[in-house]
Amino acid sequence: MHRGYRYLTSLFLTAALAAPIAMMGAISPQDNRSQEERRRDNDNKRYYDRTHKDYHQWDGNEDRAYQRYQTEHHQTRTFIQLNTRQQGVYWSWRHNNPDNR
Repeated sequence: MHRGYRYLTSLFLTAALAAPIAMMGAISPQDNRSQEERRRDNDNKRYYDRTHKDYHQWDGNEDRAYQRYQTEHHQTRTFIQLNTRQQGVYWSWRHNNPDNR
């Protein structure tokens, strides 16, 4: 009987020590996404325009519009690098310069 407890205790101790190591090796659901899906998620962000109280989806279309804005205003910084006031100036420009569709 004493041997059985020792065996059972060793089994539980091994399982308790191995569980965290096994969990580290498990693939999380977000890691299953392809590189293309992760890039698309990073490219398609939403930004809030406080002045006009609306959201803007940043996609390829918005990127082209921002490139036009950069050319017209001689800007070289990315949208993320702009402070809140400068982003507001861009959104005002954007509302006054809709896409040509």
